[in-house]
Amino acid sequence: MAKGRDSGMPPIEQWETFFQADAILEALGCDRLSGDVAEFGCGYGTFTIAAARRIPGLVYAVDIDPLMVNATNTRASRAGLRNIVVEQRDFVSDGCGRPGDSISYAMLFNILHIENPVSLLREARRIVRVGGIVSVIHWRHDIETPRGPPLKIRPRSTQCRAWAEEAGLQWLMSPELPGSPWHWGMTFKRPE
Repeated sequence: MAKGRDSGMPPIEQWETFFQADAILEALGCDRLSGDVAEFGCGYGTFTIAAARRIPGLVYAVDIDPLMVNATNTRASRAGLRNIVVEQRDFVSDGCGRPGDSISYAMLFNILHIENPVSLLREARRIVRVGGIVSVIHWRHDIETPRGPPLKIRPRSTQCRAWAEEAGLQWLMSPELPGSPWHWGMTFKRPE
């Protein structure tokens, strides 16, 4: 298994300062759904934990890095959350392992700088039910950020929107992300 380009993670203490996960998920509509969630590249579980606290269903979190899988499992256990399933998986090469049309909400956060983003967006579309949501956030391209992939591979929001539409998703909104000045976000739905 090979990680996507520039996919290293800083220490968790630093990582957690970049996001207000609950506020971001609310802005992206994660609090207005029922059903299950899938997260592509869960990292330390920052958004996994926040999503699991908001939804009645399961959160399926996948990451290629065994250290991130262990970190997310440990955090879920410490939080007493039993609705999280974490799996080590090369979802770029092998898919996320979820059946088609089985998820209400998919999260692709800080990951679309990979070599083939359209393929990953197609995988998200495949697993999301008709009317389901795919949300994307990424590091901004227009300002200095304390972290993030190099600018030459960092996607712009307009690129991500075009990729998502190419993958068969319909743009819904691009809300401001509370407490995260270094990121942009947008949501898409799987049309009928």
